[in-house]
Amino acid sequence: MAVVAGFLMVAVAATGAPAQEIKQDLEDIRQDRREIREDRKQLRQDRRELRRDRRELRRDVKAGNEDEVKGDLQEIRGDRKELREDRKDLRDDRRDLRQDRRELRRDVHRKARKR
Repeated sequence: MAVVAGFLMVAVAATGAPAQEIKQDLEDIRQDRREIREDRKQLRQDRRELRRDRRELRRDVKAGNEDEVKGDLQEIRGDRKELREDRKDLRDDRRDLRQDRRELRRDVHRKARKR
């Protein structure tokens, strides 16, 4: 990120690009990166929960607890749904990050052409 910020400072100075646009683009990128980190944490947590529920299911199947097996299967379905939602959130956040980076490049290059 430091390399990008350094490049942007040079670009702003060289192109005369409005600092506010560049600053907003950088903040959008930082926010997208934060969201991606949070989504990754949530995804890891949901994977751990799914593994735990699968272990419980195997124990209950071995013990012959049919009621517990049904409950474990229900939990696994819920965990899989959460996992799909987390993957979608992560995919959406990565798409937003790419879009913000494109906007930043566009703003910098557009201002460079005006000179």
